[in-house]
Amino acid sequence: MERTKIFKLLNSDRAMDQVLIKGWVRTRRDSKGFSFIEVNDGSSLKNIQVVADEKLPNYEDIKKLTTGSALAVDGQLVESTGGGQKWEIQAGAVEVINLAPEDFPLQKKRHSDEFLRTIAHLRPRTNKYGAAFRIRSEMAYGVHKFFRDRGFRYLHSPILTGSDCEGAGELFRVTTLDMNQPPQKEGKTDYQQDFFGKEANLTVSGQLSAEMFALALGDVYTFGPTFRAENSNTRRHAAEFWMVEPEMAFCDLKGNMDLGEALIRDLTAYAMDECAEDLELFARWVDKTLMATLENIAQSDYIRLPYREAVDILNQSGKKFEYPVSFGNDLQTEHERFLTEDHFKKPVIVYDYPKTIKPFYMRVNEDEETVAAMDVLVPRIGEIIGGSQREERLEVLEARIDEMKMDKTPLWWYLDARRYGSVPHSGFGLGFERLLMMITGIRNIRDVIPFPRTPSSIEF
Repeated sequence: MERTKIFKLLNSDRAMDQVLIKGWVRTRRDSKGFSFIEVNDGSSLKNIQVVADEKLPNYEDIKKLTTGSALAVDGQLVESTGGGQKWEIQAGAVEVINLAPEDFPLQKKRHSDEFLRTIAHLRPRTNKYGAAFRIRSEMAYGVHKFFRDRGFRYLHSPILTGSDCEGAGELFRVTTLDMNQPPQKEGKTDYQQDFFGKEANLTVSGQLSAEMFALALGDVYTFGPTFRAENSNTRRHAAEFWMVEPEMAFCDLKGNMDLGEALIRDLTAYAMDECAEDLELFARWVDKTLMATLENIAQSDYIRLPYREAVDILNQSGKKFEYPVSFGNDLQTEHERFLTEDHFKKPVIVYDYPKTIKPFYMRVNEDEETVAAMDVLVPRIGEIIGGSQREERLEVLEARIDEMKMDKTPLWWYLDARRYGSVPHSGFGLGFERLLMMITGIRNIRDVIPFPRTPSSIEF
């Protein structure tokens, strides 16, 4: 007989004479002549209760079932006589697939997030993390649906690259050379003898590749892993994370802001509609203001604020910030949260940043001082999207690269796009883990990615 997922049984509109479930024991208690087993198979936050009669031939084995044990149950789906559940299963047969030892780490008690990170291979079996990763799965589908509904094409951009998109140099190097005895040339490692004949890295962004395809297919997006070798242990940073990066041909900064706002609003509403049961757990146990925050993000018209005005608001706020605010300095999380949580009390899009704090590819504005950049800021998180109109003018782009003392040679193909049929185009990057932190109220990026990669942490 084919097994049925528990979430389907819990949502059934009728009793069933025979069902088969397979899952893991959450709890078990014995009563006179019966054993009551709470079973979860990962398909739902809720468990289903199995009632096993002492007349079953292996009842003594059933009484030995421990938390974490795996089992299969064949029986009838019947209306529950107990409170808090509509259906339960009257067991006709129980097969013990695996009996977990008594030292199974996830007993029926609350565990700290810090402890659960040390057993990241087991934490998906908890209610909180099972819910978090069901939401992650559903939100990934929501991303693809959003772009497909708008006619975008999905691009698999390279993970191995010879480019540093951000120009920051925080790269993970990829090599096949023997690092104990690397070949040398003029006192340096000779990467001409490496696999690709030059230095290669893990990508920090799919943007440059996406730009090339936007200038061919019109509207495209990438959605994949990106990597930063940044020695940071903050709750917002990880060495491996996922980015959603659309690029649009014939699109200016306003169109870019329109899409960024639509994406955040749409995905927030999608989460509230499609992940309601799992979100209820986070609204109850993680952040009691979560649903009100999500309603605000999904329904508000976002404030659009020039960077210069944002600096003025922050300086006139009377609030003492840890990081000083002045024109030419990037906004910090505390500034972003003040704007969204205290001043405007809704999401804010800050645009037209000083060119001195932004990458080479952003379009220089007429004032020659700022670039057509934009960041979408949301309550509790701060920046969740960063993007810009791209510099489509060859001469200006080359001047910016020179100004930043970068080598144009590896970017020959990127510059070609400005030689052959260049058009105004725009794009941005959405940090998928930051989106999940916003949706769930989880405060640490390590807790919204299955196996977090952070400094000195690659055990799992």
